Amino acid sequence: MESNEARVARRVLLAGAVGIAALAQAPWALAKLPSSGVKGLIGGASDGALDKLAQPGAFYRDTAVRILLPGAGGKMASKLFGMGDKLGLTANLTKSLNDAGGRAAGEAKPIFRSAIDNLRWADAPALVSKKDGATRYLQTSAGASLFTKVSPLIGSALENVGAYRQLDQLGKGNSLMASAGLTRDGLTKSVTEQALKGIFHYMASEEAALRRNPAGLLKGIF
Repeated sequence: MESNEARVARRVLLAGAVGIAALAQAPWALAKLPSSGVKGLIGGASDGALDKLAQPGAFYRDTAVRILLPGAGGKMASKLFGMGDKLGLTANLTKSLNDAGGRAAGEAKPIFRSAIDNLRWADAPALVSKKDGATRYLQTSAGASLFTKVSPLIGSALENVGAYRQLDQLGKGNSLMASAGLTRDGLTKSVTEQALKGIFHYMASEEAALRRNPAGLLKGIF
């Protein structure tokens, strides 16, 4: 005769199987998840994206998210720096910008988690029907606050990797740099914007992967 413990275990397994099947067969099933479930989904996507981009060289290797100098994808900087660029100085500075983005990504988890926890997911019907809906909702709803909180991380990272020092050296005697956004403040703003764009790009991919894997999704939620 089956024991009470065995019956309970069997019911739990059956319930889990039904839940997985529902998510696999009907994308709209995500709409029935509690708010904590949606936050678990996007929180997992956020952690996964930040972990990947925090790896050394991750930003620079991926041209889809590579951080460039301000002004026409860095082309304006190359013109302004003239001969200096032929020595590879702007390329070195660009690598430093990407190193700074990676450092900031490694420290940004609590900031993203806080932003996710503060959102009202019930107000975002689009997150149910789109494979990256939760990521896009976070981007539009909390993008400004994320910029404000991530910017100091970027500034600190730019200092630590020597990007500010390199910028100062390249810009000596060049009066046109400020108009091109090639100042410390301008660089911090540009790198922060680009880093966040790259993070959201990776988050969208992570979210889509979680939605394609119902078992993993439920694991992250429960």
